[in-house]
Amino acid sequence: MHSPAEAGARVEESRAALAAHGITLPSLGIDLPASASRCPTRPLIALGNCDLLTAEALTAALREGAA
Repeated sequence: MHSPAEAGARVEESRAALAAHGITLPSLGIDLPASASRCPTRPLIALGNCDLLTAEALTAALREGAA
């Protein structure tokens, strides 16, 4: 079971990790409709939309991390 506070902490950790690579996802946050519906014990994190440059930077950071 996960609390909203835990979900918020994961969002902030994700935001910080992305920022370390110069990546900002403005829509990053807790998915409120999902949290209020079927399974509030498993909140979803919405990564949100991003432009092509941000998507390229995210892909590059993930590839670098996997290498």
